[in-house]
Amino acid sequence: MTGRERFVAPEQVVVGRGAVDEVGDRLGERGSTALIVATGGVFGRYGDRVRDSLAAAGIDAAVYDEVRPDPTVENVREALETYRASGCDCLVALGGGSPIDTAKAVGVLAANGGEIREYAVDRAGYEGVPASIPPLAAVPTTAGTGSEATRSIVISDESTATKFLVVSTEVLPTVAVEDPELVATLPPSHTAFTGVDALTHAIEAYVSVHAWSMSDTLARAAIERVGTALPASWANGDDLDAREAMLVGQLQAGQAFTNASVALVHGMARPFGAQLHLPHGLANGVLLPYVMEFSRPGAEERYADVARLLGAATDEATDREAAKAAAGAVRELCRDVSLYDYLAEFGEVPDRAAYVDAVGEMADDAIASGSPDNNPRKPTAAEIEELYVDVYDDVLTEYA
Repeated sequence: MTGRERFVAPEQVVVGRGAVDEVGDRLGERGSTALIVATGGVFGRYGDRVRDSLAAAGIDAAVYDEVRPDPTVENVREALETYRASGCDCLVALGGGSPIDTAKAVGVLAANGGEIREYAVDRAGYEGVPASIPPLAAVPTTAGTGSEATRSIVISDESTATKFLVVSTEVLPTVAVEDPELVATLPPSHTAFTGVDALTHAIEAYVSVHAWSMSDTLARAAIERVGTALPASWANGDDLDAREAMLVGQLQAGQAFTNASVALVHGMARPFGAQLHLPHGLANGVLLPYVMEFSRPGAEERYADVARLLGAATDEATDREAAKAAAGAVRELCRDVSLYDYLAEFGEVPDRAAYVDAVGEMADDAIASGSPDNNPRKPTAAEIEELYVDVYDDVLTEYA
């Protein structure tokens, strides 16, 4: 760490069974009419509890429950129309990263006007949102994205078939609500995807060139917690202790990476996932061990810590010995939750020739994201291409 660092986080975090019933109390002094942003399915399961909590606190509610899995510019426009037409002055995001990102984007436009594309990092830069969003309570129903604790928004622009990123401290939710009862119905597949996403956030934050003491503390805690809680919550979704541990772990991972950044895995995962139509966490999990092996020379001591935190190396092992075990420990954890088996159901793997033809463009997109610049070992485009091909030959070929 050099110079001064600023740690950012939600103003309040509420954790525990029944925490969703406190949403109204947490927003009670911050607004009078809330827009609830959700997908239709999630709102159907949990929307009444949120509305009842708001009503008990004297807060009226409007609803936008048409968020898509990859939220679009149009989703943001429609939700903003509902926000304005209903006279809203605060927000509740209910669901995974998509509703939370949509609610953040609505908040950006409610406070600043314009179109959300104007605030993307490729146009406005980092910290390009002038005014803070209205009060936002984020209530995750998945345990992986950490969006309730981050300063990031990812939105799809259907007009160009691309995704863009908004990054600003001004989009941080006010309240994060972590209720294990709301993730108990998450199926094993999505428990695996989102859990491995959280692990990737934590590991990348820990080895990032921007890591520092505060992010390190959270990243280490998240790696250890997710390593234990993910297999348990995957094996038994009704284990609310494991579900709560995963919510805390992914929150810690979200706080770690929003204060230290992600790195090469995320840069590679976006074009990789788009090419194979993979859920983000699945794309991360396939790539993560390969990137760890590539990056190990740049942060040997840190990868040794990762191995020890995952129980794959002892304190007596040298850092070199321990670091060599880190990628294998991640592969084993992925196997424990059958991550690779989901490729057949959730992916569309092309034949090798078609995949190799796309590798150059994928590598260019990865570099353009900026995330590889945060990696402890800086890759060339050729090295990224080689990693993509190794992943295909080792993992994907049987699913083509």
